[in-house]
Amino acid sequence: MRSLSVKSDRNYQVIVGINGLESINEISKDHNKVLLIAPSSLIKLFKLKDRKNLTIFSTPEGENQKTVATLDRIWKKCAAIGLSRQDAIIGFGGGATTDLAGFAAATWLRGITWYAIPTSLAGMVDAGVGGKTGINSTAGKNLIGSFYSPARVLIDPTFLERLSRRDLSAGMAEVIKCGFIADYQILNLVQEDVLDYSQLIYRATKVKSKVVSKDFKESKLREILNYGHTLGHAIEKDCKYKLRHGEAVSIGMVFAAELSHELSGLSEDAVLLHRELLKNFNLPINYPRSSWKNLSTLLLMDKKVKKSRVRFIGLSKIGKPVWLEDVSSSLLAKVYERIAK
Repeated sequence: MRSLSVKSDRNYQVIVGINGLESINEISKDHNKVLLIAPSSLIKLFKLKDRKNLTIFSTPEGENQKTVATLDRIWKKCAAIGLSRQDAIIGFGGGATTDLAGFAAATWLRGITWYAIPTSLAGMVDAGVGGKTGINSTAGKNLIGSFYSPARVLIDPTFLERLSRRDLSAGMAEVIKCGFIADYQILNLVQEDVLDYSQLIYRATKVKSKVVSKDFKESKLREILNYGHTLGHAIEKDCKYKLRHGEAVSIGMVFAAELSHELSGLSEDAVLLHRELLKNFNLPINYPRSSWKNLSTLLLMDKKVKKSRVRFIGLSKIGKPVWLEDVSSSLLAKVYERIAK
C-alpha cells in the first residue's frame, strides 16, 4: 500500500493498494449516515445492499448519470434519509460516478464530506483525484460543477480485474497522457509485456497530485492535465458519448501532438510515439473528416477558451508542456486532416 498527499481546499490522501469494499465498511463506522452512489451494474456485481447506516443509491451507467435529473434524485434521497453535515457520501464507480457524487456532496447543505472509491482505471488515475466535480448539460461536458476535494481517495487495483478490455484501454489513455506531460518512465512501463498496474496507477496519480497541489482551481498550471482533452471533449459531445472518455482523449492527444509539431517544435518521433503507444492499446487515433465542421464549433465551448480564442495544451518535447494560444482556424483544419479518416 502506498499513499500520496494532495494539498488543495483540504489536504487529503490518495491511497493505492487498499481493499475497496472493506473501505466502505470503515467509512460507515466513522459516520452516522452514509449515502453510497454507484451505477446499477456495480451494485449488482458487488451485491451492495442497504444496512443500518448505509444507503445505496443506484445511477445509470457512464456519462448518462451526470445529469440534473440524477442529481435532483440524489438531493431528494439525501433529504429522505436526513443526511447531515456530519454524514458522508461515497462515490463508488468510474470517473462519471465520482464526478457526480463529488458534486452532490459539494451542493448538499453547501458541502458535506465525501470519499472517492474509483473502480475504473480512468477513475483511479484521473477523475477520482483532484477535486473536480460536476455534471454535463446540453451546452457541453463538465460545464456545471465545482472544485471540491474528497476526504480520501481509496484505490483498489484488484477492481481492474473485472473491467472489460475496452475500459482498461480507455483508462490507459489517461496513464499515457501523464507520461507525455511529466513522467517519461510511464511511457517505458506501458511497453512492458506484463503491465504493473499498481505502479502505473501510482506514478500517474503522483503526476496529478503534484499538479493539483500547486494549482487546485486551474489558474494555469493545472491545464496541462487537459492535454488531449480540448478536442477530446468536443469529440465526446459530437459522438453523443458513444466513445469512452479515454478513447476521445486518445484522438485528442494525437491531434495535440501534431499541432505541437507545427507550433512548438515537437519532434516527428515524439508524434509517432503517440500513435504507436495508443494503437498498442487498441485506442482510436482518427476521427471522421466530415465531423470537422461540428467539432470546430464545439471547440469554442471549451473551458480554456479566452476572448473567443481557442487554446490548446501542447508539448515542446516529452515532459515539457506548452500553451498554444490563439490557434488559427485554418491551422486547426490543416492539422485535423492528419487525423481524419
